[in-house]
Amino acid sequence: MNARVRDRLGGRAAIAGIGATEFSKDSGRSELRLAAESVRAALADAGLTPADVDGMVTFTMDTSPEITVAQACGMGELSFFSRVHYGGGAACATVQQAALAVATGAAEVVVCYRAFNERSGRRFGSGVRQREPSAEGAALGWSLPFGLLTPASWVAMAAQRYLYAYGLSAEEAFGPVAVTARRHAAANPAAYFHGRPITLADHASSRWIAEPLRLLDCCQETDGGQALVVTSLERARDLPRPPAVIAAAAQGAGRAQEQMTSYYRDGLTGLPESSVVARRLWEGSGLTPGDIDVGILYDHFTPFVLMQLEEFGFCARGEAAAFVAEDRLPLNTHGGQLGEAYLHGMNGIAEAVRQVRGTAVNQLPGAARVLVTAGTGVPTSGLVLTSDR
Repeated sequence: MNARVRDRLGGRAAIAGIGATEFSKDSGRSELRLAAESVRAALADAGLTPADVDGMVTFTMDTSPEITVAQACGMGELSFFSRVHYGGGAACATVQQAALAVATGAAEVVVCYRAFNERSGRRFGSGVRQREPSAEGAALGWSLPFGLLTPASWVAMAAQRYLYAYGLSAEEAFGPVAVTARRHAAANPAAYFHGRPITLADHASSRWIAEPLRLLDCCQETDGGQALVVTSLERARDLPRPPAVIAAAAQGAGRAQEQMTSYYRDGLTGLPESSVVARRLWEGSGLTPGDIDVGILYDHFTPFVLMQLEEFGFCARGEAAAFVAEDRLPLNTHGGQLGEAYLHGMNGIAEAVRQVRGTAVNQLPGAARVLVTAGTGVPTSGLVLTSDR
């Protein structure tokens, strides 16, 4: 499987352009306009025009259809369009879909995008809304009657078990994750929390949301859009920006997987879906955790950052809190979803591209290999991006 993945995908496609709107709490414009603005910005960054695009990928949760965004941006014919489910778990999978389309000849230039008014419009953090009966709704029906109505409450169950299993307090385990993200956001002019770092004391005194999660353990609610342009590595080399090579891409769902309520597994202290992605990324890229220069880990809630570090093999089970506190791996150098913006992880992919290009605000010298992960607790995805050196 290792050789097949590398032959068919690894190194054949690259991210050639990135573009975003501002990140705010009230955009004052439609989600379609946010999508179009970010797509145009990404194409301009890549040195391409709308006429060059023949593929589009987004999330099932996005309200702006591919053909509508294509029309709004002045694109012509499309030969490939696709959507990926499971909220933030789709982020890296959009790039995987684009890379597969490019590698197989289904399209030549594919734009991945995500745009929403998640603060001024529908707020995902408010939890379950009334909906028509569905298989997904039936699964949630096992936890909703017990008051588990929001993403924070779902994650709190696993977080509490993690603390108990490893004899940790919420402050010592989760605080360093939040402080690290806000430290990087404070230096990032694009971040909502630019100029506003926090301390461990700030984290410990923030109000409870769903014990053991405090306010500063939870990601933001953001209005905005982010887009990425994927094309062949050969074509990307002729464009203005250094390409971010897609060395490996993967999706993963674990056994007994549900959407953030997988309480019937043997244990609650890990993220099996991330383990699936990790195994495939390391096999596909030929890299190991020790080769990674920067980690862009999906941080909708701080405890799941710790579990991801353990699933990907950066440290042993129960040791991730110390790993983060000791700053052993640069994490979420843009500020993450805790500090920069919550764009379902798409802004994290853009940061990985900047690190590989050498243009990030919090640039790591010589960064050439970046791990990016997508939403956790749900079927998820991941990427390894490398420089073209």
